[in-house]
Amino acid sequence: MRIAVLGAGSWGTAIATLLSRNGHDVRLWGRQSAAVDDINFRHENHRYLPGVRLPDQLLATTDLAWALAGAQTVFFVVPSTAMREVSRQAARFIPADALLVHAVKGFDVASGQRMSEVLQEETGWDTRRMAVVSGPSHAEEVVRGYPTTVVVASVCQETAETVQDVLMSATFRVYTNPDVVGAELGGSLKNIIAIGVGIADGLGYGDNAKAALMTRGLAEIARLGIKMGASPWTFAGLAGVGDLIVTCTSRHSRNFRAGRLLASGLSLADAMNEVGMAVEGVPATKVAVALAARHEVDMPITQATYDVLFGGKSPQDAVKELMGRPRAHEVEDVAVPLYARWLS
Repeated sequence: MRIAVLGAGSWGTAIATLLSRNGHDVRLWGRQSAAVDDINFRHENHRYLPGVRLPDQLLATTDLAWALAGAQTVFFVVPSTAMREVSRQAARFIPADALLVHAVKGFDVASGQRMSEVLQEETGWDTRRMAVVSGPSHAEEVVRGYPTTVVVASVCQETAETVQDVLMSATFRVYTNPDVVGAELGGSLKNIIAIGVGIADGLGYGDNAKAALMTRGLAEIARLGIKMGASPWTFAGLAGVGDLIVTCTSRHSRNFRAGRLLASGLSLADAMNEVGMAVEGVPATKVAVALAARHEVDMPITQATYDVLFGGKSPQDAVKELMGRPRAHEVEDVAVPLYARWLS
């Protein structure tokens, strides 16, 4: 299958490598000519995945039209802040019968939209021919062939299963799910919790505190997700608790690392510069706070993270306020929707 992968960062390169190893004809698009030359001539993405040999047959380009020519499936793997621009630029070059897949875990800050909403709005694509990849999947491990399992969500079963078959390999297992909203929210909101867990780790608060933040953070994610139409079961799966665990505990996690740096006393700008790559949880926090207010959902950990990032509150004070909240029951009453179902 001819496949275009848009975005030559760590995750885009990892997906392109996986697809190429699966025998597909892959064209990887990136903005920076130096990175493209690195991939084509040295078969390495030195900036994002140093020390990893990429397939000789993987072709990279800065020419968006050439990357998309004849593509049967197009993967969008760019930072959330670039999704609208890239999808708008790509729209006129995408073959009419192509499937569109995104693997971006974030929101459009200006509109508060999920990435599939941005992609559909800019391309005019039929949502039945769109899908999202989510789940615990650090690029550094995928590209090295470490066992990884993710979920592909689409409102159309045929689309989900086609993308599933394209990605599946001996080391990369893929499940399907019709709950696009839940898959996207789980992948985006967990980054916020990971920043909070990183802060707690940096302050030396121990495993108890980190476990509590992850568990109660998942409750916040599920509360908002259910209000927005997601299935609660999605948050118990790979796109929910699975992605939350890996992002809150891994040395590869940019959001966790950013939280640790903030706890050390660095400013937000300095922490992000130190990480050196997109920290999706930072812009996502702004959107999540707005969504929580709109849907009248209580998200205290998300709010505390926002206060540290943008409100000038010290991490220590944020934790103190969380611990001093009024007593509560662990399991809140929620309106549970029907199971998400495939569209006919």
